[in-house]
Order: sequence, then structure tokens, then C-alpha cells
Amino acid sequence: MRVYLPSTLPGLADVLAKGEAGPAPLDGYAVTPALREAYASGDDEELEYVAMLAAARQSLRLLDADPDAPRRRVVLAVDVPDAQVGWQAYDDDPAAVTVSAEVPLKAVASGHVDGLEAVTDVAAAADAIAAADAGDDDASFTADSAEAHELAWYATQELQYLDGELGS
Repeated sequence: MRVYLPSTLPGLADVLAKGEAGPAPLDGYAVTPALREAYASGDDEELEYVAMLAAARQSLRLLDADPDAPRRRVVLAVDVPDAQVGWQAYDDDPAAVTVSAEVPLKAVASGHVDGLEAVTDVAAAADAIAAADAGDDDASFTADSAEAHELAWYATQELQYLDGELGS
């Protein structure tokens, strides 16, 4: 099953150094039965995109919790056995899943990372995400502004080339 794991650049550096994402359990996002029900008219590609956006939004929460992390969202697309994916959502998002085991680097299908042009909007969104989650409409607008930036796609073997940016 394809699962989207939210991260940050320091988190990505950790995955590359350890050769796995973990420790388990890992919060992620996937095309779940609840997501299919919520988006009855969406095809598989659209539903995958919705799940990835949910992971990107969670990446904002990770950035809010780590003020030293570069202000760029990171999402890892991983392929894990269905048996390792828990369908019981840990929040109100219909795409939310839990992965019960560490994910080896070889299971990472791709990485998705904000470009440098997104840093200002992502920084503002990370600063606003807690208030947005609490229902503040202005903060929600600010947090949503990060979604105007498409995440750049990186093949797994290309992620190492972000190395100069990973720890900064």
C-alpha cells in the first residue's frame, strides 16, 4: 500500500542516515475506505493527491514543532505491506493511517519537497497551523497558502542530493 509520511528536511536527513523511517508506529496518510467515501467522485490519482496533501499539512505541524528546521514541507511516498497499515485514524482526517513497523529506505518510492520559492509561505503557514487547527479562519487562510506551492518530486536516489540542505 502507498502511504505518505510527513517529514521535515532534518527528518529526511535522519531517514537517509539510518536507512529507514522510524521508530514505529508512524503516522501517515493513504487512500483509505474513509477517504474513498469522502471523495466518492475522485479517481485513484486524485485520492492519492489528497492523501499527499494531508501529509504535507502534517509536515507544517512538524515544522511548527521544530523552529530550527528549514521551512520546507517534506513528504515521503512509501510502499508498505497492507498488514502493516492500521485503518483506525488517529485524527479526524479520513486519510490518516498508522504504519506499525519501521519503513526501510528501499520502500521509499519518492520524496516530495518544497522548492526554495515556497519558504516564505511555508514559514507563515507553519506559524499559523496551530491557530488554524483551533478554528481561526485567518490562520486557516494562511496555512492553506502553502498549498499554492506544488511539492517537487524526487526519485529515491535523488534525495541524497538534497544533502546540503538537509541539515541547514
